[in-house]
This record gives sequence, C-alpha cells and structure tokens, in this order.
Amino acid sequence: MGVLNVTPDSFSDGGELFRGGALSLEALCRRAEAMIGAGAAVLDVGGESTRPGATAVSEQEELDRVLPAIEALRRRFDVVLSLDTSSPAVMREGAALGAGLINDVRALGRAGAIDAAAATGLPVCLMHMQGQPTNMQARPNYDDVVATVSQFLIERRDACVAAGIGRENLLFDPGFGFGKSAAHNYVLLRRLAEIVAIGQPVLAGLSRKSMIAAVIDRPADARLSASLALAVLAANAGARLIRVHDVAETADALAMVAAMENFE
Repeated sequence: MGVLNVTPDSFSDGGELFRGGALSLEALCRRAEAMIGAGAAVLDVGGESTRPGATAVSEQEELDRVLPAIEALRRRFDVVLSLDTSSPAVMREGAALGAGLINDVRALGRAGAIDAAAATGLPVCLMHMQGQPTNMQARPNYDDVVATVSQFLIERRDACVAAGIGRENLLFDPGFGFGKSAAHNYVLLRRLAEIVAIGQPVLAGLSRKSMIAAVIDRPADARLSASLALAVLAANAGARLIRVHDVAETADALAMVAAMENFE
C-alpha cells in the first residue's frame, strides 16, 4: 500500500504534492504512476493528517482534498484506491467515485461512520488508537498493549458485523505509533502474530515512524533502511498489507520474504 497524502501537514511528506498552496493533480498522478510501477497494489489517499498533535480538519475541507484526487486517480489507473478517512461523507462520496477500501484510524468510531461504511459495501480496515491525534502521545499507558489492542479490534469487528459489514470484508491494523510509546510499538511488532491469529488480514503501517527514531537518530526522510527492516519483520509475522512511503524498495524487500516460501 503506497501512501498518497493530499495534506499540507503530514509528518513525513506533507505538502509534497502541493503547488502554490493547492494540490497538484498532475504531481499526484506522477507519484501514483511511480508507485504502481514499483509494485503498489493499493494507493492510500488521505486528506486529514493524523500525525501526533495534528488537529482535525472540517469535513468539507477533507472532501475538497480527497474527492478530486480519487476522481483523477480512478480516471487514469486500474488500482485499488483506499480512503484514509474517518468521515462518513468522504466514505460515501469516495466510494461513489470508485474507491475500493476504507482505511479508518478511528475504526468507524465517528458518529454515522459505521452505517456509511456498511452502505458502501467496501472492505474496511479498522485501526486501534489510544486517544486522538491531538493527545495520543501524551503518556500512553497499557497493562498489556497486545491484549488491549486485540480486544479493541475484536469488539470493533463484532460491531461492524452487527451493522451489516461482512467479516470477510474487515482488516485489522494495530496502529503502530498511534497512542503508543516506542516500547509499546516494539512489543506489538514482536507479538504481531498474536493479532494475526485472530483471523482477520492485518495491515502494518511502520514506514518512517518515530519508533525508528527511538532506536536510531534519523529524521523521517532518512529512515528507509529501518523502515525496510520493520516491513520484513511485519511480513514474517503474517501481515498481509504493508503501508509505506517507499514502494520500490519495500517491494524488493518483500519479494525476498516471499522467496523464502516459494523456493524449495
């Protein structure tokens, strides 16, 4: 899954697709084309930054960012487009324009989100987050982070099934970096197979995250090697979808993981 942030303030690549303060659809399509050529099966389009400390944007502002991007991408590329959103309106309107997945860091927790997602008929990725982006890194605390994350995801899965979303249409994301200390993140990664064992496909988003800086002092755009190592560890633990900024390099690394299964 390649990351396409159509925001001016995302933690790693915010503003890169903007020209003169406005989103450049030409730059967006060039980035998408490169990602698809490098091996991305899914493009994750987000119009609201959820970096630590980020403030929410209005629903209309998110619509204004995301819908033109989805429309332009759908017109040019035959690839799954993911809506990185918690907004019911973005889910409905994005699905109508051809999006193929909803990726919600709030696990359909906003008012109306679960019904909107069910109405689209799209697969949904449910993520765990302690708190909200504005405060999630203010002393996160768990007795057992894996048990807490697992229980939350199971409860949200069951709520979705009750709302009419097929269990086969649900993915789990443990939410690395979302309301978790570096220690919490590494425990989650070490025990990721326990979440995989619940039975839903697992998405892992580790690319360039601050858990890397807790080990090696590198800025976000200099964390490629470490991101690749984390991607390989997640894939070995059973993650089915890896969300990344650096598609070509990650695709090569994951090809080596696959080779371990394909050669006798």
